[in-house]
This record gives sequence, C-alpha cells and structure tokens, in this order.
Amino acid sequence: MISENLFNEAKKFLPGGVDSPVRAYKPYPFFAERAEGSKIYDVDGKTYIDYCLAYGPLVLGHANPLIIEEVTKQLKNGTAYGVPTENEIKLAKQVVKRVPCAEMVRFVNSGTEATMSAIRLARAFAAKNKIVKFEGSYHGAHDCVLVKSGSGAVGLPDSPGIPEDTTKNTILVPFNDEKAITELIKKEGKNIAAIIIEPVMGNVGCIPPKEGYLKFLREITAENDIVLIFDEVITGFRIAEGGAQEYFGVTPDLVTFGKILGGGFPIGALAGKKEFMDMIAPSGTVYQAGTFNGNPVSIKAGLTALKQLDSNFYSEMNLKGNKLRAGIQEILDSQNLDFKVAGLSSMFQIYFTDRDVLNYEDAKSAETDIFQIYFNKLLQDGVFIPPSQFECCFLSLMHDDDDIQKTLEVMENAIKTVKNSC
Repeated sequence: MISENLFNEAKKFLPGGVDSPVRAYKPYPFFAERAEGSKIYDVDGKTYIDYCLAYGPLVLGHANPLIIEEVTKQLKNGTAYGVPTENEIKLAKQVVKRVPCAEMVRFVNSGTEATMSAIRLARAFAAKNKIVKFEGSYHGAHDCVLVKSGSGAVGLPDSPGIPEDTTKNTILVPFNDEKAITELIKKEGKNIAAIIIEPVMGNVGCIPPKEGYLKFLREITAENDIVLIFDEVITGFRIAEGGAQEYFGVTPDLVTFGKILGGGFPIGALAGKKEFMDMIAPSGTVYQAGTFNGNPVSIKAGLTALKQLDSNFYSEMNLKGNKLRAGIQEILDSQNLDFKVAGLSSMFQIYFTDRDVLNYEDAKSAETDIFQIYFNKLLQDGVFIPPSQFECCFLSLMHDDDDIQKTLEVMENAIKTVKNSC
C-alpha cells in the first residue's frame, strides 16, 4: 500500500509521521492525492465520501470552482505584499454586515492566533487577568487555553512545556451548567476578565448549548463586567450567515473566526465592538501583528466563499443535516441501540454511550473502542469521518442525496458490526 509506505517514510522526518496529531490513527492514515466536491481520493486509488472536510473549512466542498478561479487570478498578481489591499476592506465589510457583534475586524492566520488575541484584548479591556473556559473546549494551541482540570476549578497545563504560572489564571467549568458559573462568579467575578466559549462544542464531538444557556451567559457577564467571547472558529458562517450568535440570538462582545472564513485557505479573524477593537495596535496599545495577516490569497478565497453562503445555502444545509441525523437515529432504533446522535445544521456525531451528552464528562462516557470499530468499518467501505470520537463531522453543499443514502447504508453496516462486537 502506497499510504503505508509513505507513512513509514514520514515518521523519519515528521513527528509521529503527521503535522497535526488529529491526523494520526492506527495502523496508518491514508495519504490524499486529490479531492473534489464531496469526495477525497487517496494515493492507493480509493475514493471516500468525506465528512471530515479538513476539519470543517470546506463547507462548499473540495476544490470549489469559483474559489479556484478567483485564487488563480490572485496568484498571478502575487501571493503576499506586506501592505494593505482593498479586498481586506471588502471582506471586513462582509463580516460586519453578517455578524451581530462585529463592528471592526482584525484578520490573522489561524483560529489559534484569533483566540490568543481575543483573550489578550479582553484582559486589557477589563484590566483583569483571569479567564474562564469550559471543560473539553478547544481554543487553539496556545498556552493559556491548553489546560486540564486541576485542584478546584483552576486549570493545570495540558502539555509539557507550559508553566503552571501560565495557566493559574485559567479557570475551568463544566459546559451547560448555570449553577457552576453562578457560584464561580460570586467567588471570583471581580478577578475575571473574560469567559470564552464555543457556542456549540465542536472539539468533544458536537454538543449544542441547552436552551437559554447562552442567553444566561450573556446576562451574567454583562452584570459583572466580564467580556464574553464566542469562539466561532467552527460555527462561524457554517450554521447561519451570522454564525452561532445569529442562530441562537445572543450577541457576545468579541468573536473569533477561522476555517470557513478562508474558503479553504489559512485564516483567522477577531471581530467585535468598536470600543474593544480600537484598543488594538496601531490605533491602540494592545499588540497584535503578523507577516501574513490579511494575506491576499486567503482574503480572496474568503470573499469568494462568503458570496456563495446565502439564505438558500443555509436552508439546504439544515435539510441535509436533518436528513442524515434522522437516518442515523432510525438505524440505531432498528438495532435497539441507545447511542446518542448529536448535532445541528450541517454538524453531526454519534456518541457511543447511552448517557445524554451535555458536557465533557458526559462525552467521556462514550466507548472509544467501539468508535474505533465504527470508524474503521466506515473507512473500509468508503466513508471518511474524523478518526476520533471527540471530533465533529461535517456536511458540505456538495453532499447530495446519493451521497447521504450511500453513507447511511455504510453506517448501517458499521453499526451492525459494532452491535455484533459488543
């Protein structure tokens, strides 16, 4: 197998043979040759219906023709300038037009950069140091958010190389738990600069908020002078034109974007109310900079992507998501299995547990060994999903009825295999 040989070679030069740990799975990952629409093709000649979609950015499918056309034109005009372009203004205007909290935008290069900058800005605005994040949430690979539960609510480093002094100001609480937030703010509210939250937790599978939970967070943060940050690196421009804040009708102070905003190219963004954003250099003193900020290729791809994301697009994606989730639930019911189907809009996941999944602790009850059997069977039969129980699966515009029908047939066989193994 060519993929196996390439993986063995890659391990000599790349840590673990990959450039991101989520891409590693046993016995070895397949190596992509090309992709188009809803399909990805490996170097061994196999075709997969793709529900990983590069972990979310490719909401229009692989190799979107309009994006390819416009990016090709941009490449001929240059790949980076180090000076502003008009398209940066155009894309910023689109973000401001669509996103309720956005009055100004700073473009960066990744979701990690966006959340790191948002936290720095929130701390400067509030003149306080502590931040709150939710157990199991992922806000990029920077030190103050790579934390795990420690003694009490204070986070401990989740990776060697992060000093405990760095995470002592990061407090963890369970998702969907109003009591935990209320008690924390009573105790620490005067020291808390910001609460950062994935409105839909997309890095422990897919956990939506309880009804009213985001509204509760908005109210309690406003009452206690705490900055509310929505991390919409995953949900931004996927579940609604204005992201999760439009979908749920809750407006934060700051929001971060990535993935879809770049149309398949690297990008991140921080947006928010003018009173916050004016604090960023050079108009203010909160430092943020980057050689590739506002990269003309990514900006052009993002502009072209957003032009295709209209109300009809979101209606169609909701229908596809509902159809797929309902089909999965029907399969589980037919097999008398009480596993949990989660998701909304074009996001979905199956948790291999009979426990309702409302937070990280619930998600951890899922049987990862069973998920691995399920994943391997799907892969064998030509359906590719992220290789972890704790990642979200995604639909694109290019997944048609035939794709969904074939996927459900493959999933039924995989779930029967799972049942026989239990």
